[in-house]
Amino acid sequence: MLPNRKPLPIAVSLALSSFWLPAAAQAEADILTSDTPMMTVVVVGSQPIDGEPGSVTLDAADLHPLRAATSDTASLLRDVPGVSLYGAGGVSSVPVIRGLADDRLRIKVDGMDLIASCPNHMNPALSFIAPSRVDSIKIYAGITPVSVGGDSIGGTLIVESAQPQFAKAGEGLLTTGEVGAFYRSNGNAMGVNANATIANENLSLTYTGSAAQSDNYTAGGDFKTSTATGRLGHTLPLDEVGSTAYESINQALDIAYRNENHLLDLKLGYQNIPYENFPNQRMDMTDNKSRLANLSYTGDYQWGVLKARAYSETTEHEMDFGEDKRFWYGSASGGNTAINGIPCSPIGPTCSAGMPMNTDGQTTGLSVSADIALSRRDSLRVGGEYQTYRLDDWWSPSGAMMWPGTFWNINDGQRDRAALFSEWETRFSPNWTSLFGVRYERVDMDAGDVNGYCTTGMCMGNQLIDSAAFNAQDRSQTDHNWDMTALARYSPDTTQTYEIGVAQKTRSPNLYERYTWSTWTMAAVMNNFVGDGNGYVGDVNLKPEVARTLSLAADWHDAEQKIWSARVAPFFTYVQDFIDATCNGASCPDGQFNVLKYANQSARLYGIDLSGQVLAASAPEYGDITVNSSVSYTRGENQDTGDNLYNIMPLNAKLAVTQQRGRWTNTLEAHFVAAKENVSDIRNEVETPGYSLFNLRSSYQWKKVRLDVGVENLLDKHYALPLGGAYVGQGTTMSINPPAGIFPQWGTAVPGMGRSIYTAVAYTF
Repeated sequence: MLPNRKPLPIAVSLALSSFWLPAAAQAEADILTSDTPMMTVVVVGSQPIDGEPGSVTLDAADLHPLRAATSDTASLLRDVPGVSLYGAGGVSSVPVIRGLADDRLRIKVDGMDLIASCPNHMNPALSFIAPSRVDSIKIYAGITPVSVGGDSIGGTLIVESAQPQFAKAGEGLLTTGEVGAFYRSNGNAMGVNANATIANENLSLTYTGSAAQSDNYTAGGDFKTSTATGRLGHTLPLDEVGSTAYESINQALDIAYRNENHLLDLKLGYQNIPYENFPNQRMDMTDNKSRLANLSYTGDYQWGVLKARAYSETTEHEMDFGEDKRFWYGSASGGNTAINGIPCSPIGPTCSAGMPMNTDGQTTGLSVSADIALSRRDSLRVGGEYQTYRLDDWWSPSGAMMWPGTFWNINDGQRDRAALFSEWETRFSPNWTSLFGVRYERVDMDAGDVNGYCTTGMCMGNQLIDSAAFNAQDRSQTDHNWDMTALARYSPDTTQTYEIGVAQKTRSPNLYERYTWSTWTMAAVMNNFVGDGNGYVGDVNLKPEVARTLSLAADWHDAEQKIWSARVAPFFTYVQDFIDATCNGASCPDGQFNVLKYANQSARLYGIDLSGQVLAASAPEYGDITVNSSVSYTRGENQDTGDNLYNIMPLNAKLAVTQQRGRWTNTLEAHFVAAKENVSDIRNEVETPGYSLFNLRSSYQWKKVRLDVGVENLLDKHYALPLGGAYVGQGTTMSINPPAGIFPQWGTAVPGMGRSIYTAVAYTF
């Protein structure tokens, strides 16, 4: 068990020091009265006066230093106040905004609404794009405008790759590009990336490619008592985190045509993930192929801007047990061997217990929107969207308990959305801005008949009873969802800004929440996209979630926004028909994994995000030294049961000191997290101790070459991930609660990565 340390009081004191406005004002006066030249400082989380209300944007300059340390696009958000991450595979973590995650967020990648096609959500939206390809991310952590919201109750993430480049008039052919490579010591991770553009004044062609791979990573110390896994002769060191290896390959082609004020852009993408293992899931991804086509049009007219988009994405997804979870029985000469008295089929020279699972998903979308300038102070945004989604999820027969037929988890799943929205933005004066919007969505869902591994005779568990009950239901569902947003921003002068917003947002259940049907333990535990080790059963009659949010923000800064800033942003959200979990059986004992059922209840979330920065010093000898800090607190409660909501990040703070001198940039970063004690009882969520981490990174920029080096977890701290879920990364995962001495057992949280030294180099031509 990790020691329960409480570094937060110190962390909060340090972080809040940058909010002490008299000190900041004095620093500003000292600098302004000196003869030292100042440099512009870009601070993550700052809110410019003329920026879009309620949003924060990370541009290429913000993102570049973070890419060297990660192959996971979601982790690029780690420094944004109010944002945290669900632990998952090495390229597939899930962002959380103020306690709401996954399908509760609207995530758009180059204008596409992408959907996870997997009963464990191993391919979330942000896993479709590599970090090296991301050019900007816009985050709406508070009130989301209806023009970028829809079918979600949390915030919105708008992820964009680089805009197409064209040659300037009269300069002939443009050729440019970049090649890069990285290495990280923990997990022996390595990868490469490249992009190249050739363009004239009207036509642009860009290729982008990347590849990354890693072995299992190691924790900062031993976190388990046995090296054994289910596979005979296969062991893992006590500090090695099983099922964390991965390999990912991404390629994209961008063809763009520009004619005066019109831009036509076709993006083609292909992703291949040969394997990605998951320490908090009972299965691993053994293959994932995704193909997408994304055609967009943007036209600038005298009346405003017209945008249109059509896209299609297909996913072929496979799961089974990876090396750390696969187990073998029998002799080298083969032959049937019984597992718990049940014969298994010989595969190769031994009897191998596997469980192949396949998922095919197809998403097709259309959208049209217009930004109309009604007057110098008024603009109107109107638009419509249509999306269809098809899902098949089936598990082929493979041996003991899993034969003779095919198990249909979801058969011919359908989820279609049609939306219309209207949004009016007004600048009453240079000091006041308001935003009002209404959005309507119709969501139609359905699914076909299902069956278990057998259709007649004796079946393991209640497969026949459950499938018959499911097939007898009317599975067609139609939801009529309304979103409304009202936001106002007041800037009395150039040193302060205030925002207030209220919103109603609605999300319909996903296909897995409505249409997974089997209460059989072994099948139920394969349906879990929160990584808590439990099994889940859906409910056809689930209602849409309706969230009502009040969000406030106050931002103080110097007039030029170069010396200091401080931001305070409290929020409160009440969710009607929140989709939580209840016990599926007569009881759910403590201290073990159980089978749960999705159910509508009510919930509330509230908290506060604080952030600030100050230019502490500036001189030719040592350059500019800035201090950035943030504190985030979120509380989530189930109003019906009094239970805590699952996977809520505890109180946490960050403090970073950055020195920038000429081409050098150096940062020392500290991350403090309180003990996680408010856990979900129904899910038997594991408590985690508090911890503090220190990271060091440095970069040097030549004319065409950039070098990044750094150390993550500088002191090799042993800690548990508060949102990492339950450790089921090795052993016989087929059993929901295996005997003592066999992994996985309830009570072990997924540990964080130990010390990792990394370096990355990029050459631009």
